[in-house]
Amino acid sequence: MAEPSAAEQRWLQAAQAFASRALPAREGPGEAAPVDAVLQCLRGAGGGDLPLGYSFISVSDLQHQQRTPCCSHLTWSTNEFKEWARQGQGALPMQSSLPRAYLILVGYLTDGTQEDKMKSVDGCLYVKDNTGIIPCEILRFELEWLESLFLFPSWAYIPQTDQGTVGYLEILVDPIPVNLLPKKVLGTVPVIYPAAAEPLLASRIPCKKRSKLNVAGELAKLSPLLCIHHKTFFFLFLKCFISAVTVPVLVQKPNQQAWHHALQLGHRYIVTGLSMSSLKRSGQRVFVTGVSSCLLPYCAEQVKEQPLDSAWQGEFPQPASPEAAVQFSDSSELEVKEERLESTKESKIISYEGTVTKILNAQAGLFELDNKVCLCLAYQQLLNCAHGLRPGACVKLVDVHLLQKPLVSFCSIVLGACLNSTVVLKSFSRLSTFYQPTVSSGNLYLQLLFRYNLDLPLYLWLVSLLETFEERFSCFFGRRQLLRSSVHQRCGAAEKFLVPLLQGIVSGREETRDIYNEMLAKRHHCPLLQYCTLDPPCQTPSLSELCCVAKQKNWDNFCPSQLLSPSEAQHMGTQELNRRLAWSYCMFSAGSFQPRVILLGVLRVSSRSSSLHLQDKSSTLPCVIAHKDGSPFANTALIGSLLQVEAYQLVVERFLRSDFPSWNQLANLEHVREKKNSVYVQFYFEDVLVLQTPEVQIQRSSRSRNSSSLRKKDDGSSASELEIPEAKVLKLEDPKPDIERNESCQRDQSDMGKTSCVSRLFVVTQKEGLMLRNYQLPGEGNGEGQELQCSFQATVLWMDRPQLWSHPRKTASLPELEETNYHGEEGVTQQEALLLFMGKSLRWFPFLHLDGLYRFIVPHCSDLEVFDKLCFPPVPARFPSRSSCPGCLPVPDTWHLQHEMWISCLTEHQLAAKSVLTRMEQRIFSIPEVLSSRFTGSLVSFTGEIVERTLCASPKNEKPSVPLSSLQQKGSLLASDHSVKLSVSVAPGSPVVLDVYIAAAYLQHLWGLLPGAKVLFQNLERKISSPAGEASSPSLVFLSNLQFQLQNVPQARILCHLSCVLTLSLQWVCSLCNSIFKEGKCTRHNPPCPSHIGVRQASARVLVEDGTGEALVLCRNQHVGAVLGLSPLEWEAVQNCVQSRGRVSIQHGEATGTGCVEEPEDLIACYLRSLCRSPLICRPILLDFSLDRKPSKISQPAPLQLINFRCGEVEFVSQVQPRPSLLCLNVEEVEQKALCCLNSERIRRTSSHY
Repeated sequence: MAEPSAAEQRWLQAAQAFASRALPAREGPGEAAPVDAVLQCLRGAGGGDLPLGYSFISVSDLQHQQRTPCCSHLTWSTNEFKEWARQGQGALPMQSSLPRAYLILVGYLTDGTQEDKMKSVDGCLYVKDNTGIIPCEILRFELEWLESLFLFPSWAYIPQTDQGTVGYLEILVDPIPVNLLPKKVLGTVPVIYPAAAEPLLASRIPCKKRSKLNVAGELAKLSPLLCIHHKTFFFLFLKCFISAVTVPVLVQKPNQQAWHHALQLGHRYIVTGLSMSSLKRSGQRVFVTGVSSCLLPYCAEQVKEQPLDSAWQGEFPQPASPEAAVQFSDSSELEVKEERLESTKESKIISYEGTVTKILNAQAGLFELDNKVCLCLAYQQLLNCAHGLRPGACVKLVDVHLLQKPLVSFCSIVLGACLNSTVVLKSFSRLSTFYQPTVSSGNLYLQLLFRYNLDLPLYLWLVSLLETFEERFSCFFGRRQLLRSSVHQRCGAAEKFLVPLLQGIVSGREETRDIYNEMLAKRHHCPLLQYCTLDPPCQTPSLSELCCVAKQKNWDNFCPSQLLSPSEAQHMGTQELNRRLAWSYCMFSAGSFQPRVILLGVLRVSSRSSSLHLQDKSSTLPCVIAHKDGSPFANTALIGSLLQVEAYQLVVERFLRSDFPSWNQLANLEHVREKKNSVYVQFYFEDVLVLQTPEVQIQRSSRSRNSSSLRKKDDGSSASELEIPEAKVLKLEDPKPDIERNESCQRDQSDMGKTSCVSRLFVVTQKEGLMLRNYQLPGEGNGEGQELQCSFQATVLWMDRPQLWSHPRKTASLPELEETNYHGEEGVTQQEALLLFMGKSLRWFPFLHLDGLYRFIVPHCSDLEVFDKLCFPPVPARFPSRSSCPGCLPVPDTWHLQHEMWISCLTEHQLAAKSVLTRMEQRIFSIPEVLSSRFTGSLVSFTGEIVERTLCASPKNEKPSVPLSSLQQKGSLLASDHSVKLSVSVAPGSPVVLDVYIAAAYLQHLWGLLPGAKVLFQNLERKISSPAGEASSPSLVFLSNLQFQLQNVPQARILCHLSCVLTLSLQWVCSLCNSIFKEGKCTRHNPPCPSHIGVRQASARVLVEDGTGEALVLCRNQHVGAVLGLSPLEWEAVQNCVQSRGRVSIQHGEATGTGCVEEPEDLIACYLRSLCRSPLICRPILLDFSLDRKPSKISQPAPLQLINFRCGEVEFVSQVQPRPSLLCLNVEEVEQKALCCLNSERIRRTSSHY
């Protein structure tokens, strides 16, 4: 024999080292050494040559060193491997094949029973050596292979997707035994067949008195491995060779679980040592294996039929008993079937063979076959963690349920495997794909499935909800925390969200699943048998999808003509018409979507927009949160929490840039030049369900350096100047350099400061709005060339000295408010401060509210003087009033704000604090008080409900407070020359209406200003102007009492008689320049106007009286037609006739003015003149009006005038008040019966008043 080469010697040394480390020593004197036996086996497999190109690998090295999928084929050539890989890419050509590794694997095949006696057997097979053990899957297995040493010539190692855990082995071809396997010599085995064994299951003789049986038959059905109460078992069903009679055999001994891998459907077997047992829950009787039971292949030459001894020849029960039980089960199923809806369908039971092309959801047990069929294995336990079910693997399905379109938004065909189905792995995948295990323990998908006994459509919908939930929020909380199950620990957010939904859907259904009846009953019944196509009851789209759908629905339903009243729009010019269309909104509720949308999001607060947001992985959605009792939302502890909201209003604000010439063109959307959206949601906190709270609330940033530093702008520049209201803009000065403060804070930090914090309690006494200011902090230069930055300020009252805490979580109590702490602390408790919020501290704007009790927490700090060191005076020292101004405190970015309570909620132990705060309360006025002529204040605070929102032009004498360039940078969606008028009333339907004007510059910080919203307005400037728009129910008054009754009520109603029409003017004006529009074109010539669109306008001044006085009433547009008594069609015809003339004016009676001279042939003028002089005009009417007064002027009482009155031949002289000027708001005709009722009501109100 030739001497081995140097390479062969090195290879043999490595083999010897591997054997000594990984393989056990020989057990008997006759056995060869492990390394010699392995080398001999290798030579036999390789045709006498050693595979020098391969290296040995132990189980431990394979698990810890191999990070990617690989395969090893010891006896294959390169061409054979390429052909094998090419064939594996047929179903999935885009996937790469398994890379080849030149490794030799030697180990023992075991079922795990010898490894850990305390651990329950899971029914899996393993490969082990001295270094470790690894699960494996094998297509063909024989029981004689257990605990034998094998050489594995072809295998693949598949690691998990999570590379922190180990994978498993796929044994591609039969292993080669290293040593000869022992052969069992079997004698003649006495057996009985299922036809004779089936009647024995109904015998009444106690099982203990009977001898063991050997049953032979064909394997007709094999249940999956199940683990119930830490006991692993399965059922096999043996069928008679000549009939369809089958008997069930329960296999539950740990050392017999490996039978499941050796059994093959259609093969014949003998199971020895069987006894009978009755299942506890179902009462069904089955054959059960014993400790001495064996599984043998059936051979007709080695068996003989076993005669039944006397113990088995007892009295058989009457067949009525089992038949009655079965019949009862059938009748109950029939009743259920009758109660189901007509759309209930029954699934088909089929067999199918296909290739896994995609893993849809491993944890949910969903796989895709042949790119078209969904396979659901969730109703089986899959104790082997779905080993082998990778893309490219071929599976055979026996007795699976075929369901067509079980879910509207899912695959059209789904195959569901129940406990009566068999899943057989026919071939392994040849593709390089990782392994995604299906784990039963802690699996929320499977636990909810079994807990509520869900049918397949409902389970698929559950899976889609969980997948969406995990995808949206796992980046915030982690997948494990979200999908945590309540079986062994407190439930996670996903379970909190899903359980109420499932309880509402499955209420009244059976919640337990009889698994034994599912496998053993003659009439099959399982959750997959009957189903209805499910239309999901709700959905949880991502925030980006929700916003896109809302915007699309908004524009799909957009109709400009519906935003304006036709009676008003037809008289509007181009500028006013397009301004009224520039800003509108559309509102959606959860039920506006099909199916309804449940809102989910993590509560965040943005320092850039200073507003609350809901956030998921896809996007953010601004939100407005309030309490149903009207109190504002201020719970800072919920920042970072996952919220669920089912009752909400999703608002889409529309911003439109258009050039509609007139209201007639509103249907033509080509005049819309630009469309923009702004979406936000508003809801009550009482409708919120908190699914998950964050672990840590306090920011983990650097300690004293950040906590004491002042804010810089994002671009590196610092704030320059502080804008002080009602004072000059002054540059701040600080006697101490800012560096000394930082150094002092840094020196005070110790080891304790790493976890300790300093807090201080305060109450908010005043808060200003967000706006661009030119604040400049000390030590930041002269501020030249610096831009404005968004900021706000609040005046607060410190409640006590700063407190030192060992940890931020221990700041829950309020010792500062106890009565004992207030004695001798008067100077401290009444100290005021002005807080400046800029930069990242703007995030506290939506939480900071008047009369709220808050706490500042300075993390990682132990310096009790940190608040004083950062505080500076608001004005320079040379000003004498400096001592009366509170100190200014710029709030650092790293400080945390914590809301404690409202002042009104202080307990009786904290009454001392409440008494101090009583004098600080700000007066909130009512709207009637603000409108009263006796009100003298210039700044007012009041509450009210918005009844109307109108976009209007800003007053010409007001300059924009913010430059246009700044508005564009901040993303304002409205033009700078616009303002918003909010009509606010005490309650819906109240006649008392107050107008609030807000400049467009501040609207980007204000959400929820919609009709119906209740708003608190603070420190608004009060002005007297023309009264508000229409009121819903004006009060009935006398003309003689107008000066007294309209002081608090901006509009009223009179029952009066129309005496005459004094002036009447009908005209068509240009929609662009308001010049006279005649014969289809504008009459302006210098410069010429290109407009070809005219707008009709009308005005009339009439005289009315109600028996107590007279008044002049100005009517405009549609009210003119009502005063003239014309129907809508008549009024339309009259206005159209005026179009060719441009303008027609009538002057009559006492009126003086500039009436035109009508020509005799002008028929329209003659018609209108005769109409005004007609006695039909003089009639009783019901008039809604408001006082006609100029802006910024309050009407003063006028002196009485002497007026002559004549009644027949008698003349009277009387003093009467001058005729007031009124603006017509509405005109109604009065019938005789209604006239009597109104007169009676007017007299009754007058009598009760006096």
